[in-house]
Amino acid sequence: MKNFMNNAKNKANGMVIKMQMMKANAKNALCNERGENYVDSGVKILIAVVLGALLLAGLYALFNDTIMPTLVQRIEDMFDYAG
Repeated sequence: MKNFMNNAKNKANGMVIKMQMMKANAKNALCNERGENYVDSGVKILIAVVLGALLLAGLYALFNDTIMPTLVQRIEDMFDYAG
């Protein structure tokens, strides 16, 4: 019986320690100020898209020709309503 009580006590203490660790982890996650926000990510993506469009426009202006002919063909096929 004494062994049973010691095992139960040890398991209860282990569960208390696990709960305290979970509480500490949750607190650390909520107090963390180091993460990246959605706005930051959105601005980065927007900058990348704008720079890509400027680069493509510069290539079109430089060569005065179609840079990606397969893309042009696919777009023309997509909007070609044959009836």
